[in-house]
Amino acid sequence: MSAMPKPQYQFRPMVASDLDAVMQIEPHIYSHPWTRGNFSDSLKSEHIAWVLEHDEKIIGYALMMMVLDEAHLLNLSITKAYQKQGLGRYLLEHMIQIAQKLKAANMFLEVRSSNISAIALYENIGFNEMAIRRGYYPAQNGREDAVLMGLAL
Repeated sequence: MSAMPKPQYQFRPMVASDLDAVMQIEPHIYSHPWTRGNFSDSLKSEHIAWVLEHDEKIIGYALMMMVLDEAHLLNLSITKAYQKQGLGRYLLEHMIQIAQKLKAANMFLEVRSSNISAIALYENIGFNEMAIRRGYYPAQNGREDAVLMGLAL
């Protein structure tokens, strides 16, 4: 990991009271956003959930589920105004470090096949394409494929 230090940004665990702020971000960056219920269910299920703050304002978040020795990245998001500044990588590296502390052997994720910038980020970190999940995501005109990616930790 070679993330540059970003002292003006802070990580902290996500809590239920963060959901209002999260729901101000999610629908503006995804065509088919998670619902408040999706986030609430993840928190109730004790999935690993973190927020990234700048000046005490949530600008990003990530959720991960542990299954045995596998970390499954469920959601990684940075608000539009803060994208293209290396913060997605910064947040992803934070989640990888958490997975490693929890003794995960691998991290997996799905990403829309059309999300070229996210795929490039994941490949740059060392994720490899493992499979294509046909019709995995809802899309404007039907369904969209997902790229299943994995990283050995």
